[in-house]
Amino acid sequence: MRRFLLPVLLLGATLAAPPARAATPPQQPEQGPGGRDYPSADVVKRAVGTASAGTFVFHGNDTPARPRPVVVFLHSWGAVNPGLYGGWIDHLARKGNLVLFPRFQEVNRSRPADASNLAETLIESALAALADDPKARPDRGRVAFIGHSAGVPLALNLAAGAASGKVPAPKLVFGLMAGGIASNEKERGILLRDLSAVDPGTLIITMSGDRDYLPADRASRLLLQQASAVPATRKLFMRASSDDHGFPALTATLASPGSVKADYDAAAIKLPPDPPRDPKQKNTWRWSADMALSGPQTILTQQLGTNVTDALDYLAYWKTFDIAAEAAFAGRDAAALLRDPKFVDMGTWSDGWPVKRLSAQMPKVEGQEKKDEPGPRRRLNMAPAENRQGLSDFIDRLRS
Repeated sequence: MRRFLLPVLLLGATLAAPPARAATPPQQPEQGPGGRDYPSADVVKRAVGTASAGTFVFHGNDTPARPRPVVVFLHSWGAVNPGLYGGWIDHLARKGNLVLFPRFQEVNRSRPADASNLAETLIESALAALADDPKARPDRGRVAFIGHSAGVPLALNLAAGAASGKVPAPKLVFGLMAGGIASNEKERGILLRDLSAVDPGTLIITMSGDRDYLPADRASRLLLQQASAVPATRKLFMRASSDDHGFPALTATLASPGSVKADYDAAAIKLPPDPPRDPKQKNTWRWSADMALSGPQTILTQQLGTNVTDALDYLAYWKTFDIAAEAAFAGRDAAALLRDPKFVDMGTWSDGWPVKRLSAQMPKVEGQEKKDEPGPRRRLNMAPAENRQGLSDFIDRLRS
């Protein structure tokens, strides 16, 4: 009877025990890079330009004591609504930056080949319109570009064209999930300018996620390589890792930089209307196939609209940019970032288990690409001679 009751009692105790709770991911830091210690409680949201050629503008609703650093946010192809990145824009603006979100694309009406020139014009016009605004106060000496997907090659194009004087040369180019590069004029995508014109003092950081990372890796390496005037000590190739140790899991996809926030939806920020068109002016606009979103671009835009804001945003993207921008504005290089253990740290799950860290490396300089000659093969897992002899003696004693 006792033998029968014991398994039943154990089963009952197991069923009565509360289920173990999964570890939760880290939340936004209280302070510091990526943190919520915001000097501005409210954000001014407005637009300059016109409905077909406008720039969304975001900054704290205060009068800053000194000019604000300028962050130009360059969206992926199709993600023309700042609300898709609203959480990050809110963070940047409340941290004291002036955020410009140029709408360099009209879906189904503009071509990727024209995006670089249009973005250049939009940024130039926005900075001119805000130059004397006491609350905006753009600091043209502290400029950083954030690019996502097709926005990454666009950011490098703008940096390469800074010598024209239209757009200030950025101190930092921060590119996430690079893509959308055209290899020739007939191919869909952003056609690269001569990136060797990028200022050697620019700090360039590209980051991909470990989901669908191969295309982003190839694009990132191409961009870093073609920005040949920038030394390797001012470049970083980074990767964010997915982590399913707890719940909800962290998934570093192409859409993970999205952080939807309804307050930043374009519908709530009215762009000035276009001026009436001169009826005598000939309409030269013609539709072409590359104006329409491709299947992957449509899917990415939809995924951005459903992406949640999580630890990848706080610690992989927001915090990393904050640290990098501070370093770039101070003239520090990539080596200084790698010496900072906080730069790649992703915090811990609620049970104390560390979240997978970011990886970061400077690209190899020319001459280091060739692999060393392989050395002689070694037999693995072999114990030292004295240990082998001791083991033989032990076996002999067992046999005797």
